[in-house]
Amino acid sequence: MKVLIIGSGGREHAIANSVAKSSKVDKIYCAPGNAGIASLAECVDINAMDIDGMVAFAKEKEIDLAVVGMDDPLVAGMVDALEAAGIRAFGPRKNAAIIEGSKAFSKDLMKKYDIPTAAYEVFTSAEDAKNYLETSKYPIVLKADGLALGKGVLICNTKEEALAGVDELMLDKKFGSAGDTIVVEEFMTGREVSVLCFSDGKTIYPMTSAQDHKRAKDGDQGLNTGGMGTFSPSPFYTDEVDKFCKENIYKKTIDAMASEGREFKGVLFCGLMLTPDGVKVLEYNCRFGDPEAQVVLPRMKNDIIDVFEACIDGTLDKIDLQFEDNACVCVVLASDGYPLSYDKGLPISGLDAFDDKDGYYCFHAGTKFSDGKIVTNGGRVLGVTAKGDDLKAARSNAYAATEWVTFDNKYMRNDIGKAIDEA
Repeated sequence: MKVLIIGSGGREHAIANSVAKSSKVDKIYCAPGNAGIASLAECVDINAMDIDGMVAFAKEKEIDLAVVGMDDPLVAGMVDALEAAGIRAFGPRKNAAIIEGSKAFSKDLMKKYDIPTAAYEVFTSAEDAKNYLETSKYPIVLKADGLALGKGVLICNTKEEALAGVDELMLDKKFGSAGDTIVVEEFMTGREVSVLCFSDGKTIYPMTSAQDHKRAKDGDQGLNTGGMGTFSPSPFYTDEVDKFCKENIYKKTIDAMASEGREFKGVLFCGLMLTPDGVKVLEYNCRFGDPEAQVVLPRMKNDIIDVFEACIDGTLDKIDLQFEDNACVCVVLASDGYPLSYDKGLPISGLDAFDDKDGYYCFHAGTKFSDGKIVTNGGRVLGVTAKGDDLKAARSNAYAATEWVTFDNKYMRNDIGKAIDEA
């Protein structure tokens, strides 16, 4: 079969790596892809948001399965358009992708269906938001309602910070129209855990757990990013937590979406907070996490095409989803200055060190070819990933592998997975 993967980051590289292992797949295309994905797929220069162009290409090449990796095209209705053209597509339709596209929608959904989450209020007026913040408890969290590349969340320790945050989101439009509406949310404390779940609209299967590191600098300091590294499984996601989530979060969310006429097929990402008052949902995403996919998918035993097709066909209950009994750690090599300003176009060396090394992966996030060489092309450049018998071994292997690769403004956190030591 011919598969088209839509996206250009480390998540899409991880998906392509899994798709390439399937005996069912003869040809992989990726649009637009990157320099790393090019070793597995034919990259096509179509913007991920060019829905008409993507549909035309899928029809021309008689694509058997399209996999939409990114949030923007899902929220914009890429799956709907592909299906309307007769192309099988993996991912939620537009009316279900709203669970990520609008934080206000997802919070209201949780409130209506009694899914545990933080207390919140929604505002469409900066003045109303500021009036509310005058008497709020601090710290407090401000969230842009729409998509903001994982960065539209402000944790405000004081009233002054919160008022300035409202200006940043709603008046200065730092994240564009994503900040037209904001959610003001109770600040929660506890461990964060990410759980990606496959869903066919009726059945939902959680994958192995993971834990992301959002802040740019060691010790969870600095600005929010798209993710500086992750590990799987999370030692804090216990059997007890898993049981609670299966009963009170995962199934209830899929059933709630079905009740709203928004059947959810694809990957539901549940960002969880293990608070002193129990597990609560921080956020939902409508696709694989990035970089969570880079540590979860290498541990999955199943043929990923079988799982994708079961989600599309409503037969996920027939799949025996299995993961390896080991661990995986991903350390993001970024361009120094990310997530603000940074140089691009810097040559990368050492990538061939990963060739034929079992259990080691170098997922490309922001790379491209220039004059026949692979150069940096983004804030997050590479996701250096390694397996190990346990988390400490995987962490040691991943950090050793970061030394194989060099580029001029290479930057990384040095404490990815350090929480393992506290488990």
